[in-house]
Amino acid sequence: MYANDGFRELDRQECLDLLATVPVGRIVYTRQALPAVLPVDFRRDRDGAVLVRTSASSELVSAIDGAVVAFEADEVDAVTHSGWSVVVMGAATLVTDPAEHARLLRTGPRSWAPAPQEVFVRIDPELVTGRELVGGRTLYGVHLPS
Repeated sequence: MYANDGFRELDRQECLDLLATVPVGRIVYTRQALPAVLPVDFRRDRDGAVLVRTSASSELVSAIDGAVVAFEADEVDAVTHSGWSVVVMGAATLVTDPAEHARLLRTGPRSWAPAPQEVFVRIDPELVTGRELVGGRTLYGVHLPS
């Protein structure tokens, strides 16, 4: 990071805390040997893992179960040119433990597009990075009012 680029690096805990404030992110995975990005609703679990609830028959489940994926969430204010972005990278696994599945039915993310059979996918946060755009909107070095 350059000292004057307007961004502040976020530490791991700040990143995980910010993930709890937004309902939608994007999974980056490989589909037919090419990168693919899919918006999903999610929830951050108590251990920092990202949880996605989706249809058991979705192409996403078969593509990411057991694979290393990236997950990105952000919040942007276009008026003030401020915001943040967090990226989580780690292994994605299907939740198969019955007790864990039952807990997630009660506390996990709610699907925006319910399906007859839904599953939970957990992304373990092996690498977590983020940055925040600080300083707001400026024009030629002069801060503009919001």
